[in-house]
Amino acid sequence: MGIFVFLPLVLPLTAWPVARLATHRLHPRTATRLLTCVTAVMAVCSTVCLALLMVVGTAQLPGNPLPDGWSDPEVRAAVPQDEIAGKAAIPALLAVVTTCARTLSRHFTLRRRAHAALAGLPATQVAVLPDPQAYAYALPGGGRGRVVVSTALLDRLAPAERRALFAHERAHLTGRHHRLLLTVRLAARANPFLRPLSSAVAFTAERWADEEAAVLVGDRKVVARAIGKAALSPGGASQPVFAAFAAPGPLPRRVAALLAPPPGVQGRATAFTSVGLATWTAGFGAAASAMSSANSALTLAATLHAATPL
Repeated sequence: MGIFVFLPLVLPLTAWPVARLATHRLHPRTATRLLTCVTAVMAVCSTVCLALLMVVGTAQLPGNPLPDGWSDPEVRAAVPQDEIAGKAAIPALLAVVTTCARTLSRHFTLRRRAHAALAGLPATQVAVLPDPQAYAYALPGGGRGRVVVSTALLDRLAPAERRALFAHERAHLTGRHHRLLLTVRLAARANPFLRPLSSAVAFTAERWADEEAAVLVGDRKVVARAIGKAALSPGGASQPVFAAFAAPGPLPRRVAALLAPPPGVQGRATAFTSVGLATWTAGFGAAASAMSSANSALTLAATLHAATPL
């Protein structure tokens, strides 16, 4: 395996430039999908390589249930610094599994609680809760999902702004943004180097919904006022923590983008622009991660097969 087994652990660094530039230079829909794909690929590859290192480290522990041949010098020679890297990978992988499991558990627990809070209300796509706290969020599940909004927030919005708010939350449901956001959250738990990409996707998903709402409402300023009032309403900090849809995101940047002309739909990214170069670099990093993890997995599998007594 050599150094290839370590590359996927650090190659997410190649995606940092595109995480920054895509939020400014690409259409939010394109940026969200691109960053999510790159993040998912790199997270899977780094986790695979961490698991390979863990196998080598576990084989060195006394009393382990693995075949004795897996601790032979020929197997350990496949991993540089096997004594350190192999054993360090054991707690690292356990930490990854634990944090990902906690993230999934919290996500689905909040979904269940949110749906339970709507029990007894009419089965409409918009659920209005009598609450003095101002909040609105998109709740997936149950078919097309539902938009949940409090009376405190509705009272602060004009009719046109209400339509903008509902359009924004419906865009989250239509685009299945909860799946994309959960993917990048799990990826960030698997590899801390992917956290900038996760934060970027959280922002571009909000911007995507903003743009969809602006198209439906037909007035970008109305959408800007709606999200501004929703984010700055008293009690907004106590809003539900379900998913990222309840969070306002970097509000000044979102409002500034809505007050500017709508973003154009980008064609193919060329290497002659900064965002194009960053995109190709991130793509190269993702491809290199995939090849490195595949090479390491095949090499270790062949080595372990040869070391296993018949």
